[in-house]
Amino acid sequence: MSEKALGAVGLPRAVSTSALRARNQSPFWAKCFALNTRNHGEDLIVTPFAQILASLRSVRNNFLSLTNLPTNKSRRSSGTGSTTPQPRIFTPGDEAYMKLSLETMEELDWCLDQLETIQTHRSVSDMASLKFKRMLNKELSHFSESSKSGNQISEYICSTFLDKQQELDLAAMEERSPQRPTAARVPGGRVVPMSHISGVKRTLTHANSLTGDALPKYGVQTPHEPQLGQMLLDIDRWGVDIFRIGDLSMNKPLTVIAYASFQSRDLLKTFMIPAKTFITFMLTVEEHYVKDNPFHNSTHAADVTQSTHVLLNTPALEGVFTPLETMAALFAATIHDVDHPGLTNQFLVNTSSELALMYNDESVLENHHLAVAFKLLQNEGCDIFLNLNKKQRQTLRKMAIDMVLSTDMSKHMSLLADLKTMVETKKVAGSGVLLLDNYTDRIQVLENLVHCADLSNPTKPLPLYQRWVALLMEEFFQQGDKEREANMDISPMCDRHSATVEKSQVGFIDYIVHPLWETWADLVHPDAQDILDMLEENRDWYQSMIPPSPPSSEQKDDEGDDSKGERTHEDIRFQVTLEEGEGDESSTM
Repeated sequence: MSEKALGAVGLPRAVSTSALRARNQSPFWAKCFALNTRNHGEDLIVTPFAQILASLRSVRNNFLSLTNLPTNKSRRSSGTGSTTPQPRIFTPGDEAYMKLSLETMEELDWCLDQLETIQTHRSVSDMASLKFKRMLNKELSHFSESSKSGNQISEYICSTFLDKQQELDLAAMEERSPQRPTAARVPGGRVVPMSHISGVKRTLTHANSLTGDALPKYGVQTPHEPQLGQMLLDIDRWGVDIFRIGDLSMNKPLTVIAYASFQSRDLLKTFMIPAKTFITFMLTVEEHYVKDNPFHNSTHAADVTQSTHVLLNTPALEGVFTPLETMAALFAATIHDVDHPGLTNQFLVNTSSELALMYNDESVLENHHLAVAFKLLQNEGCDIFLNLNKKQRQTLRKMAIDMVLSTDMSKHMSLLADLKTMVETKKVAGSGVLLLDNYTDRIQVLENLVHCADLSNPTKPLPLYQRWVALLMEEFFQQGDKEREANMDISPMCDRHSATVEKSQVGFIDYIVHPLWETWADLVHPDAQDILDMLEENRDWYQSMIPPSPPSSEQKDDEGDDSKGERTHEDIRFQVTLEEGEGDESSTM
């Protein structure tokens, strides 16, 4: 990557001090900040690697004070923004000298303890991810004990947003008599050849819709062109009514949003993409989104694309990403759910679907979305990257793959840990600037940007958020209906007879959405303040709408059999299984 492709993001010296975040931290972060944190100036550091770095810097400063050695100016530093204090001078033997000596030894011992327990196969981001998973596990265990609805919500969050590595059951691998397969077959399921990318249609309804030289002004034929044009004036604004754009575009919001965002950035001209080719490809992609899905349809894709467009416009990121990186992010947003069946990855795995078999149960849908999208690029008149050179095309493909795979919600905690580790480490290193000077760091920010856009519904104006919630729950309920019909266990939050929508949204925000957006806000401070304000207001509204919980069976039978209450209490307990030896918080960071 050339020097011109390198960027720098300015970071505030004191993050997490905005009025909102100081006043209303999510329970997840509140616990992280309350336990096992290290101070760095005004900041509290929670990621393990940054904690070790902060402690070692403290040890170094204390050593200079105790020994009265001159500061080594030639030491490698992270930048001119360092705020390392000048060492104080102490007299050997006095009380302050002894106190600082003990503190320094304790700090150094703590660092050694952490380094001695690091497993060599783990990266520094894995250290943070594991810590966050432990904290989330503890919080959700308490939450699940509050009620049956709390248990269901906890199970939904853990099964959806935690990438649980399953340990092999060695006992189950012993020779046993053959048993019938347990995987359920869903009625109406179709089988396709494994060598065929399912979902790619042969004929398209719009094949002859772009004849002649004149192209639709906004990418689609619509009698509502003036009204649509007015709506698109707000394409750079957070919270545009994407449903209204869908109505005005004759149910082609993705094509309209993608065309407008590419045009506003001059990407068609920069990469010599013919407008007709771009529109043809986008109409083809849009037709491969399943219209019957309540949530995962082209309107959702348009919403994520427009949100990605706005986040790329963040002032803190101005001039950071190259046009190729920007185009890759927008492209990834447009295709990230193409041909989504309206079912979860776990459902596809549980039913031994062809897609799960093809992709070995790993990010099944995300791999499928990518395969369909890149296959569609091969359609006649659809290759929007035709004029990219070989290196550009390879780079764009790699970036798009990385970003779409990052939309697998089971990767959420790893993404969050990566981003927070990056931000805190750069802060502790003493630089006021976060340098994105390698592919890993740059794609990490872009992955989190698209992930934020994918989890942006709770940050939108309340009427839009409410509509998205209703659509998502209906899609969940339809899956639950299929599971009930097939005599399968109904997935968490998919039973239309027992799901608690309001409480689930509060838990979703507290444990997933707010920690993610707060970390993103640390990166682009103060640009995301309005988004955080809206998120907090929406959470408060859903909190106010939670109906009073009926007395639990334990409360009703307070004078009854205590052991029965204990059994019920244990039945609704939910925990994440961690690797052996990792559950003891006292032995870890």
